[in-house]
Amino acid sequence: KTTDVKTFSSPSAVKLARSLASDLGDNGAGWYFNNDTSQLVMNVMTEDAAKTVEAQGAVAKIVQNSMSELKAATKTLSTDASWAGTAWSIDPVTNKVRVTADKTVTGTKWATLTKATDAMDGMVSVQRTKGEFKRFDEGDTAQPGANGGAAGAGDAAGDAAGDDAAAGGAGDAGAGDAGAGGAAAGGAGEAAGGAGEAAGGAGGGGEAAAGLVGGDAIFGGGARCSLGFNVSVDGAPGFLTAGHCGNESETWTADQAGAQALGTVQDTQFPETDFALVMYDDAATQPESAVKLADGSNQAIGRAVEASVGLKVQRSGSTTGVSDGEVTGLNATVNYGGGDIVNGLIQTNVCAEPGDSGGAMFAEDAAVGLTSGGSGDCTQGGETFFQPVTGAL
Repeated sequence: KTTDVKTFSSPSAVKLARSLASDLGDNGAGWYFNNDTSQLVMNVMTEDAAKTVEAQGAVAKIVQNSMSELKAATKTLSTDASWAGTAWSIDPVTNKVRVTADKTVTGTKWATLTKATDAMDGMVSVQRTKGEFKRFDEGDTAQPGANGGAAGAGDAAGDAAGDDAAAGGAGDAGAGDAGAGGAAAGGAGEAAGGAGEAAGGAGGGGEAAAGLVGGDAIFGGGARCSLGFNVSVDGAPGFLTAGHCGNESETWTADQAGAQALGTVQDTQFPETDFALVMYDDAATQPESAVKLADGSNQAIGRAVEASVGLKVQRSGSTTGVSDGEVTGLNATVNYGGGDIVNGLIQTNVCAEPGDSGGAMFAEDAAVGLTSGGSGDCTQGGETFFQPVTGAL
């Protein structure tokens, strides 16, 4: 007897997928959440594995490529074809490694990439992007935009993302089952629930800090970036932003002139991963645990979750405001050039532009990622990579 296929909320799908992935072991080859049907799709290698999946109400899809084979393909790409302007991630929807090359990959570089991917026939798909992969920080002479950008004016981000994630991510840099992801990285922090409730603070920079939330502009070292999430570290207030922003300056302010001091970088990680922890200078600051929405209101953030392919998300940044889309790949590698190769990222079809770096990616009340870089813009559309919050915490 075949069990009828069930529909799931995103959190319940993530919970079941993790359980099934554990049960299936090597006979599982990733999973994703189908937003159109609200169904969980599990990739499997055998008929017996398919029966196990179907008995739980999920859709079983028998595929050709095992997870170990797909991981081996990504390692080959890292060795043989990691040119500036290339990126790849495991795509459970197609059961392939999706390779993307930007407009700078031409001539010998394109020939080398094509040769490497042709040798992995049936395991890799290759696509071009019209833009150029770059980090999304910006010189501070550029003014931040009105926070209410091109897409998703206050739209809900769909189902809440997954069950609460423990700090530190889940296992094999998120690619263990190509479902729920999150890079296992160092760093410090507790829950992304922030450092307090009411916005308040004591005088000067403390007042500025107390009013900042995810997506607001921050300035340092000639760069403008965006605040990601307010956090608490051993009871002290701080915030997360992109690591390549943290590398630009040790100190950060709330204004371009540098008069409203915010905090000092305690830890910054870039490349390899891409996050920075900035501790507020005023230890009495109580910043709100929230993200700025397109209409100027704030979305409260109370937890951190791992991304899953198919998850609907929103992004808030100081250049383009709020845009939305969904997660398309996990454990992504992107080569920005100049030796800046970042691993373990979340790939999305969300747009972003320079100045949005470090800004918050979220799903309803859940923190998901920090804006790293990508290609395109919020006029033509694009794709953006995010550092998993669970890896930064």
